[in-house]
Amino acid sequence: MTTAQPPTPLKLLNREQAILEFNRRVLAQAQREDVPLLERLRYVCIVSSNLDEFFEVRFADMLEAARDPLSTVTGQDVERVGRAAHTLIDEQYHVFNEQLMPLLLKQRIVILNHADRDEAQRGWVGKFFEREVKPLLVPVGLDPAHPFPQVANKSLHFIARLSGKDAFGRDNRIAIVKVPRVLPRVIKLPAHLSEGRQAFVLLTSVIRAHLEELFPGRKVEAFSQFRVTRDSDLEVDEEEIANLRHALRSGLTTRHFGRAVRLEVVNTCPTELSEFLLEQFGLPHAALYRVNGPVNLVRLNELIDQTDAPGLRFKPFEPAWPTGRLPRHKSIFDKLRKGDVLLHHPFESFEPVVQLLREAVNDPDVLAIKQTIYRTGAKSELMDLLIEAARRGKEVMAVVELKARFDEEANINWAERLEAVGAQVVYGIVGYKTHAKLLLITRREGGKLRRYAHISTGNYNPKTARLYTDLGLLTADADLTADADSVFRQLASLGKFKSPRRMLLAPFNMHSRMVELLGQVEAAARAGYKAARVVVKINALTDAELIHALLKAAQAGAKVDLIVRGACMLPPGLPGVSDNIVVRSVVGRFLEHTRVCYFRWAEGSDSDPGEALFLSSADWMSRNMFRRIEVAWPVLDARLRQRVIDEALQPYLHDTLDAWQLGPDGHSVRIGGDGGKGGVSAQQALMRRYSDPE
Repeated sequence: MTTAQPPTPLKLLNREQAILEFNRRVLAQAQREDVPLLERLRYVCIVSSNLDEFFEVRFADMLEAARDPLSTVTGQDVERVGRAAHTLIDEQYHVFNEQLMPLLLKQRIVILNHADRDEAQRGWVGKFFEREVKPLLVPVGLDPAHPFPQVANKSLHFIARLSGKDAFGRDNRIAIVKVPRVLPRVIKLPAHLSEGRQAFVLLTSVIRAHLEELFPGRKVEAFSQFRVTRDSDLEVDEEEIANLRHALRSGLTTRHFGRAVRLEVVNTCPTELSEFLLEQFGLPHAALYRVNGPVNLVRLNELIDQTDAPGLRFKPFEPAWPTGRLPRHKSIFDKLRKGDVLLHHPFESFEPVVQLLREAVNDPDVLAIKQTIYRTGAKSELMDLLIEAARRGKEVMAVVELKARFDEEANINWAERLEAVGAQVVYGIVGYKTHAKLLLITRREGGKLRRYAHISTGNYNPKTARLYTDLGLLTADADLTADADSVFRQLASLGKFKSPRRMLLAPFNMHSRMVELLGQVEAAARAGYKAARVVVKINALTDAELIHALLKAAQAGAKVDLIVRGACMLPPGLPGVSDNIVVRSVVGRFLEHTRVCYFRWAEGSDSDPGEALFLSSADWMSRNMFRRIEVAWPVLDARLRQRVIDEALQPYLHDTLDAWQLGPDGHSVRIGGDGGKGGVSAQQALMRRYSDPE
């Protein structure tokens, strides 16, 4: 038998550029004629939000790496990614100004600048400024006693150059005005002033029109709104601190003032002022982004929310209750003793998970509840139920991930509330994020203890469960629930790792098992098995070893289909290297979040099933495999396994409306052409399926 050859060396795609390419796909949603107009505007807002996080985290890390002489990241890499970001942002504002604004105007939805407002509208805006805005503004004239103020991350400011001298005869020309976050960024004009339209004014336009009133006796010669984006990763040396929660609580106050990485100004900002700001923030010219519009398009979500136009939004979709598999108003415990229940969100409701916990809280036979908490939100019925369970004397253990990025404060607050009622709260493992999604309930039944579990690819957040695609399993399976219990024990006791019965657990055995399964498919393909197959649906693919294992399987003859929503560093379609690999990305109404891994290496038999299908909380990234607590679990029931294939894999492999195909150069092309011209959408098909009564 021939020895397997090492994978052909190739240059992987750049991760940061892959993230920008994903956002280009999201921006393309704003250009689709079949997407309702206000939803198109929302996609523009989503891109802005994504790019904020990109600069706060990814680009900030890249800049830091480029300063390290031992890093492989070069200054040229930073420049290339920076240029790509500039291009994407310019395109984003072009879509906003040249495509969406004219279409909104046709729908009699307008954003009025000062020049567009008539006398009555200007009068109303002037009164609004005097009453609501001016009292909260504090202009700061710069001089030795008034140095350049602290500018928080992503906070809106104005810079102005003033004429003449100040009240004390000094020539201090530059002033800064901070715009408080509490002020609305979009204000809807009263109907009697809107002439039958829905008319809005932006807060920046209100301040701009009355900026000179903040500087009595002086003229504003030039001005610009500006916003700085800062490195927002919380840096905490977990090995050197005694209490992670207290350290993170104090770190939240300093996060807003990390190192500056991007400066946004309007495109009319005079060079003199932009140069001054770059100097103050210690930024190079490449970090300056001149934009043709508001410096923070995210806040236009306020316009979407205030607009009365149901026909310009997606039609409401109500997730289905799995009536046939989980009858309403009956004990979920009773149902799970008869078999597992698979939930597919958002097509199916998340409410059964809430009901399971609610039933556990109210059941006197339930003795203990354990749950991981990653992103639950500031308001959460699930967390309220855990608190109530502790109050009722049940043993409650909560594994709270305090370092869930941008959810740290909410999670710290929940941890404190849980501890206050006697729940056992642990923060996972030092140096590892707990990203696994587990709920375990222990109940006394007939003198014995029985466990019930919920395992999921998504978060315990009912709000995002209506927006993200995820799969969750409700089970009383003895092996899976024992594995879940061992994970909680591992997180609490920090004992030696003991291999679970069925689950895979990162950072211990998940990565090696995935590599092993890919090797099994490779060996089958080399032995002549024509149906050797890999289908993986994940959010990101950046781990080099998994990429090379995929390449080896494909080069051996296995067919490899990858459905990667976001960043993918594997370049598909290279002759003789990756031409047996197809990489798709699906961007639709819902955020694709499901993680499914399917491997086929033989025809099934009594001794060898010939295939394996895993659901997982983990993406194929090194950080997920080695620096996080993640779980993957096999779907062994043939009926459920086929359902996962039929709903979470096959439709996405045949999508011709929302799907993009990645090329070897890292650029994506929409599979169905321009989009919005017909075609088949996996998400829409699933919505139709679950809209029909069972």
